[in-house]
Amino acid sequence: MQIQQSILAAADVARFAPPPLPLPAQLLLAFAAPAFFADDTLAARLRVAYPQALIVGCSTAGEIAGNLVHDERCVLTALAFEHTSVRAVSTVLGTMADSAAAGAALAAQLPHAGLAAVLLLGTGVAINGSALVAALEQGLPPGVPLSGGLAADGGAFARTWTLGPGGRADDQVVAVGLYGSRLALGHGSYGGWRPFGPSRKITRAVDNVLYELDGERALDIYKAYLGSYAADLPASGLLFPFELQGGEAHGGVIRTILGTDDASGSLILAGNVEVDGTLRLMHADTEKLIDGAETAARRAAPAPAPRGQALAILVSCVGRRLVMGDRIDEEVEAVAAILGADTLLTGFYSNGEIAAPAPGAPCRLHNQTMTITVLGEY
Repeated sequence: MQIQQSILAAADVARFAPPPLPLPAQLLLAFAAPAFFADDTLAARLRVAYPQALIVGCSTAGEIAGNLVHDERCVLTALAFEHTSVRAVSTVLGTMADSAAAGAALAAQLPHAGLAAVLLLGTGVAINGSALVAALEQGLPPGVPLSGGLAADGGAFARTWTLGPGGRADDQVVAVGLYGSRLALGHGSYGGWRPFGPSRKITRAVDNVLYELDGERALDIYKAYLGSYAADLPASGLLFPFELQGGEAHGGVIRTILGTDDASGSLILAGNVEVDGTLRLMHADTEKLIDGAETAARRAAPAPAPRGQALAILVSCVGRRLVMGDRIDEEVEAVAAILGADTLLTGFYSNGEIAAPAPGAPCRLHNQTMTITVLGEY
C-alpha cells in the first residue's frame, strides 16, 4: 500500500497538484475545516487532482496529520492499494428519525461479497448516531468491522459537511467498503474520563432524549451538578458527558449532551440510552485523557501486522480538544509513539466516534473517546 499526505491552507486549493504515486490512488480521505466546504471548489479541485480515486471526507473541529493537530487546514491522504479494492456509497439523512433507515440503506448499497471492512462518515448534527451504526452493522455480513466518525464544525453543532461520491453535502452519510483478503486491520477506542457523583437510574427516555433520572427531570439534575457551568449549556455539556452502565472496561459507552429542552426538562444526547439503565457524570483529567489515547493505540494494533507502511485514522472528540486546550497535540503524539514510525497518522476532531472498543466487541457510537482505525496490507 502506498500513502501520500498533503496539508493545504485555503489559498492552496485552487492550485493544488499532488506529486505522483507509484500506483494510481484509489481512495482519498479529505478532512477539512468547515470553511473549505463553503462552496464546491474543494470537491471540484480534488476530482481533477485524483481522477481515479474515490473521494470521501468531512468537516472537522481540528485536523490531524503526522503528529500534530491543525486548524483551518485541509488534510488529504491518498491511498493506493496493491491487493484491496474500494467502493463508496452515500445516502441522504432527512431528519434525525431517519438515522436507522440511512444505516440500512448504506448496508444495502454495499456489495457483500469479499467485504473486509467499512469506514463510515456521517453528518454531525440532527443525527442519531447509535441508530445509524446499529442499523448499518445489522445489514452487513457478520464479522465485518465498522469504524469512522461524525463530522464536526468546530464545536458549533450547527452545520457539518461530508464528502461522498456525489460531492459535498450537509445531509448525507457516506460509507466506504474495503474488499479483499490481504487487508491488515486494527481498531480500538478508549476515553479516559473520570466519574464523579452517584450512579443514577434512567427512569424515562425515548431513543436519544433523556427525560428523567431517578424520577426527576434530567435537566434539573444535570444543572445542579454543573453549577456555574450550567449557564453555558449546551456547549458546556462537552466538558461533562455521561458514562452509561458498565464503564468502558465492561462495554459501557460515553454520551455527550448535544442540546437541552427547558420545557420538558430533557437532555438531547448524541446516541440512544435505555430506560432502567444507569449512568453517571464524568469529568476530565488531561493526563488520563492522554493515557486513554495510548490505550486506544495499543488496542488498534493490526493482526497480522501490515507489510510496509500503514495508515492510522484517528477520530477524537471535540470535547477532548476543549478540555486539553494547548496540550491537545500530546494525545496525538502519544498515539504516534505507540504505533511507530511505519504508521502515518491522519484524522479529525469529531462530534462522535464509531468503532468497536476492542477487536471482537460490537461496534458502537462513542463520545469523548480517541478512536483509531489502522489500515495496511500484508
